[in-house]
Amino acid sequence: MLEQTALIYTMVIMSAADSNMSDDEMRTIGNICMMLPAFEGYDVDQLPQAARDCAEMLDQESGLDKTIDFIVDELPEELRETAYALACEIAAADGHIEREEIRLLEMLRYRLPVGRLPAAAIERGVRALYARRK
Repeated sequence: MLEQTALIYTMVIMSAADSNMSDDEMRTIGNICMMLPAFEGYDVDQLPQAARDCAEMLDQESGLDKTIDFIVDELPEELRETAYALACEIAAADGHIEREEIRLLEMLRYRLPVGRLPAAAIERGVRALYARRK
């Protein structure tokens, strides 16, 4: 389904935002695809190909804009906050959020659109989930 592909692309662009797709981020994407109701019926064996397809789209001229356009076009309204939450999860998965990831989150929040209060709640929830002991 294209909406599932759009959710995957959201996670892949977030993983690639800092030019370092870490093993933790890729493992998180796989786990999310196996667990969340939004991915019910999705064949996780398709995940590597979906990630490659997203990378090819990103490599095109204006690739990031085209990829975000695809995401926005294919996501129904009820999955837009889900997409933002998934982007936040991938950004947090490797234990630190880079400047590029923050900028991409801002772009996604604006383009999806996700309101400031829902976005803040999502961000806080993800921060709590990925907190590490000191």
